[in-house]
Amino acid sequence: MPRSARTTVNPNPSPEAAEAADGAAEKGASVETIAQDIATAIVEKRLPPGTWLREEALGRVYAVSRTKIRAALLTLAKDKLVQTVPDKGSFVSQPSVQEAREVFSVRRLIESEVVRLVVANASAGDYDRLDQHVKVERSTLKAPAAGVVREKLLGDFHVALAEASGHTVLTELVTELVARSSLIAMLYQSHNDPHCSSDEHARFLDVCRSGNADAAVAEMVAHLNRVEASLNLDQGKPDRQLDLVKALLM
Repeated sequence: MPRSARTTVNPNPSPEAAEAADGAAEKGASVETIAQDIATAIVEKRLPPGTWLREEALGRVYAVSRTKIRAALLTLAKDKLVQTVPDKGSFVSQPSVQEAREVFSVRRLIESEVVRLVVANASAGDYDRLDQHVKVERSTLKAPAAGVVREKLLGDFHVALAEASGHTVLTELVTELVARSSLIAMLYQSHNDPHCSSDEHARFLDVCRSGNADAAVAEMVAHLNRVEASLNLDQGKPDRQLDLVKALLM
């Protein structure tokens, strides 16, 4: 064999190299699928704030290497749903009171622009889809056991509204902020009335249809103000039990 064609094989590869090789060969779930699945579990409150996301355990669940799990957790960390603690691991984020208030402050700014774009650009088909979403919200209200699904639907309305704006970047931002808001609501024990939220969504769409962008923005801002006011932020601290769980896991 010519010298230029020879390759050198390390008979004792490092654990990192071996893990990377395993990751390249495996055919399990993709990084994107794993990240989305974990994000959904967080938003649906199946993974409470402070939960330790053990790489080995997640690797067994998804039948993939830790390389893929780390990549998925990194994606979630960029979206602020996961916090990585050096030498400790990754945990479902526990937003502070200040962060919670900042999230809603940013939502008011961004969703005001979304509303203006919707009033200017939304088609009849867009409004039909949003109306259908509200109908699903209301039908879900009749099922007491579907609390988590109901709350997720209320958040998804804002994502659907952003999609109707036709602005891709704003839609991505709203999607992230809605997910973080769900985490905040779980941590600070929101007492938001879903009936009220759904009614506000319906009334908001009626204002949008009127073509009055300023009035529609005012409706959205008032709605977000009420949702924020339903949080127990004045207590200054999240649920002590969740802090204890994280402390024990760390």
